[in-house]
Amino acid sequence: MDKIRKMSMTNQVMLATVLGIAAGFIFQEKVEFLKIVGDLFLRLIQMSVVVLIMGAVIEAVGGLEAKELGKIGLKVFLWFMGSTVLAAVIGVVFGLILKPGVGIAFKGFESTTIQSSTESLHDIIVGFIPKNIIEAMAQANMIQVIMFSLLFGLALSLIKNEGKNGQILDFVSSFNNVILKMVSLIMKLAPIGVFCLIAPVIGNVGTGVLVTLMKFLLTLGLSAILFLIVWLIITALYCKVSLKKLIQNMWRMSLVAFTTTSSAVTLPIQIEDCKEKLGISDRISKLVIPLGMTLNSNGLSLFLSLSIITFAQFYNIQMGIGQLVQAVLLSTLACLGTVVVPGGGLVALATVMPMLNLPTESIALLAGIDWFSGMFRTLLNVDADTTVALIIAADEKELDYDIFNS
Repeated sequence: MDKIRKMSMTNQVMLATVLGIAAGFIFQEKVEFLKIVGDLFLRLIQMSVVVLIMGAVIEAVGGLEAKELGKIGLKVFLWFMGSTVLAAVIGVVFGLILKPGVGIAFKGFESTTIQSSTESLHDIIVGFIPKNIIEAMAQANMIQVIMFSLLFGLALSLIKNEGKNGQILDFVSSFNNVILKMVSLIMKLAPIGVFCLIAPVIGNVGTGVLVTLMKFLLTLGLSAILFLIVWLIITALYCKVSLKKLIQNMWRMSLVAFTTTSSAVTLPIQIEDCKEKLGISDRISKLVIPLGMTLNSNGLSLFLSLSIITFAQFYNIQMGIGQLVQAVLLSTLACLGTVVVPGGGLVALATVMPMLNLPTESIALLAGIDWFSGMFRTLLNVDADTTVALIIAADEKELDYDIFNS
């Protein structure tokens, strides 16, 4: 027991993952009772996500000059869009090459598992702005929370520049420190939480569905790995850092993202590692990372485009160049304001499928392996957000190479 306590958090989480998989295979449905512990762990993390993101964005924007915000904001948006489009293209290409939808036999799914979105483009755009910020926070509508936080932070920045009272900004900064400390205490339970999340999933799903859908998961995994390799190389070359060191410094957050399948749960570890391992300034990380959770979902983009190709192949639907381009664009746009907790991928897929005249009820076919596909989605989301923050920090001369290389 003492040896386990002395292990790093990363190794403890890795051990918990292996033990959880083993327990699920051995005891199957008998480990279902562990799910309540895993759900409690997720709730402990998620209960502070809204105020954590709101506080981080307000502090980051409030500390900027108005001109700086416009300059950095444009860079962030362009890098986000570039990485998301690249992920969607890789998903389409791998789907066409490996053909995961050919020869797959799906059985026993419910057509009512997921409800598709009926929102029009007008509703989606108007929905970016909250009618009531308290309501938006209660519903965890992250894009509305971020829009309010951006405006609030901008107002704080202008007040500071006008020489008026800046005590609110100091309060927000202190409040953020308390929330981060609270979450860091909760994260000490991560090994137990991860074990209790994974064991019931393995126990309920078993090997049957995994074998049936292994081709889809294998294609998703290979395409995710290729995207990560390409994107990390681009980042290392652009920032003039060691690729090996970059991977080492991002290993802990990547492992937490992969095992919890939640960008929200990974957020505290991500912000901590950005500062202490990657050398990214607080000003950059607290602006880019929370924005990335809502606007930059590379993993979801890749998942959506690959799922579209898979279902088209499953139903023997031929897609021309125009439809493939449409699949890439829809997969990219559907990531705006995406859900940052487990299960959000199926909801986003339900929004995209009707636009390409694909049967919405077939989305439930992927519900049985949503946890496993969510591992790859979250990994890409978290790592891409972090690398964009690294790129912006290097551009703004706010990357501490001594910390990065230590």
